[in-house]
Amino acid sequence: MKKRSSASIPSALPSYLKRFIKLRQGVTKYGKAPHKPVLLLTLIELFEKAELTANKVYISPELVAQFKEAFALLVRTAHTSDFSLPFYHLAAEGFWHVKTKLGPPLQVHIRSIHTLSEVVDFGYFSDELYQLLLDSESRSILKTALLDHYFPDTKAEYVKTKQGGYIQNLQSYLLNESPASYTLALNETDEEEQFIRGGMFKKLVPQVYNHTCCISGMRLVSNHGFSMIDACHIVPFSLSKDDKINNGLALCPNLHRDFDRGLISVDEKLKVLVSDAIAEDLTNAYALLHLKGKPLSLPFGAKHYPNTSNLAWHREHVFKG
Repeated sequence: MKKRSSASIPSALPSYLKRFIKLRQGVTKYGKAPHKPVLLLTLIELFEKAELTANKVYISPELVAQFKEAFALLVRTAHTSDFSLPFYHLAAEGFWHVKTKLGPPLQVHIRSIHTLSEVVDFGYFSDELYQLLLDSESRSILKTALLDHYFPDTKAEYVKTKQGGYIQNLQSYLLNESPASYTLALNETDEEEQFIRGGMFKKLVPQVYNHTCCISGMRLVSNHGFSMIDACHIVPFSLSKDDKINNGLALCPNLHRDFDRGLISVDEKLKVLVSDAIAEDLTNAYALLHLKGKPLSLPFGAKHYPNTSNLAWHREHVFKG
């Protein structure tokens, strides 16, 4: 790469370079909190992957997963990888802002990732810093400064490992495509882990079913790219802690509710069962009884098929036969 002349260096870069290595870090019994520099490195990764098309950073399972992976690679102290902590407190640096869905900036630290994602619309940078991060050379200088200053002992492993990792492994695990154990231990009590896995489940189940309801055949994707097909757990996650793809069905919203309430189920031959406990007008084209005995439309690849043991559990414990 041709070295940039001093005359072409953006005038704001030296100021932000200094601010990046002088972040206000909370002091804990394990030492200075590493969360802010980890979040900044995670956000820089969005620019490197061209995943930001505007100065708006939305809280997504993928973003939280990237943060947790970076934290695991860079931090060797006993600090926990609390995403909400830097997402809020980084605003004290003056170049990061958090907009709520109601309009005003976020005024309090919300610890729950689920609540945070419900309250926050997006985070965004100052215009000056945003322009620097769009520039690959300026971005590289700022990233190197963060790694050199805060993580000199782990930066090499981070750079080497970051080409794969958490999100790819998680997707393979949820898709039931990898026999290997998950590289980062699944933690059922970690709310952020559940947020990531739940978000991926909601995304991947409609995806493997081609955004098509496996019972009605309805397929509807909006102009904005949103699928109108739900990811439905066969055995509720609260009971099973299972969010693999084969504990899911892609259903339109009304059939999702019917399945959860036991009005429909699926037999061992993967055909639709309809409860005898309902009364319907059979002249209605949308009556559930018209679906009785209909085979499921299955995804490509048997490893994605619904788990027969989970379907048997649903028939025994939920279905009102």
